[in-house]
Amino acid sequence: MMITGGGRDTELADLAFAGGGLDRAAWLRADPAELAQRQADARVLPLWRGKVLLSAPADPGARALGLVAPDDAMLAGHALMFLGLAPDGRAMFCADISDWEPGPEQPAMPGSFFDPTEQWHPEAPEGCRFGELRGTMTELAAFDAELAATARALVTWHGGHGFCSACGAASEIAQAGWTRICPACGRHHFPRTDPVVIMLVTRGNSLLLGRSPAWPEGMYSCLAGFMEPGETFEAAVRREVAEETGVVVGAVAYVASQPWPFPASLMLGARAEALSEAITIDPVEIEDARWATREELAEVFAGRHPVIRAPRRGAIAGYLMRQWLADRLE
Repeated sequence: MMITGGGRDTELADLAFAGGGLDRAAWLRADPAELAQRQADARVLPLWRGKVLLSAPADPGARALGLVAPDDAMLAGHALMFLGLAPDGRAMFCADISDWEPGPEQPAMPGSFFDPTEQWHPEAPEGCRFGELRGTMTELAAFDAELAATARALVTWHGGHGFCSACGAASEIAQAGWTRICPACGRHHFPRTDPVVIMLVTRGNSLLLGRSPAWPEGMYSCLAGFMEPGETFEAAVRREVAEETGVVVGAVAYVASQPWPFPASLMLGARAEALSEAITIDPVEIEDARWATREELAEVFAGRHPVIRAPRRGAIAGYLMRQWLADRLE
């Protein structure tokens, strides 16, 4: 159930962002002359306040990224950051144009769990709009999804790290977007990925689900949480479950991972066996937690459960639940 050999395991085909063939070609980041030559036929993914440029859907439920040329008017004055090489060898870049201000006829919903609005730039290709990646991740081809996830995480990191954490001076972009260097003290800063454990906790014929107060009504999921410094993967699983629900966990096993660019995490999926059943939630962490039987989960996926809505496709939580329901987790 893991991605192996540079390919994509068929078991993970529905897992968004989990590998689409992007060659990161890290050696090119330190070769500005070669990168400049490759820009002649390169493609660039513009991003606006966390949203990616999407083309009009060619078919219902299918979308593609709105890629533009490096000299496109909408990119004027914005730095290009190198993402890697496409399977055909073409260089792929991204650019953050978040300083663009759309008119009042294009409202957005910043800060919401999911922003369904889409914005159109006057210089964008016809039919292209900026849309929320969370809502379109399963409509993108595997390569487009990986490219978008990489771009979103990289742009978000730059947006929050404009100043040196060592001395406070303004830092500068280097290594084609993969480093920031402080001209005052010389410190180098690199993009970070935050490891997050997400676990399918079972006890007999039931699994443990929880919900955050900020989530849409009816949305329950596997418990999850950030790993802490000096902590093992297994210890993080046991700690997070105990903190959020009071349930004691015994055996823990790794299942699969998924990049999650909201904003820049790596979800480490686990299966865990509960040693206790009583639930005592931490209201600061979660709003509710409950045990659901295998039969209930079948009703959830069928859309017939009175309380719990079916999980989104593309996310690792839904993948773990589907695998457990089908008895494909060892």
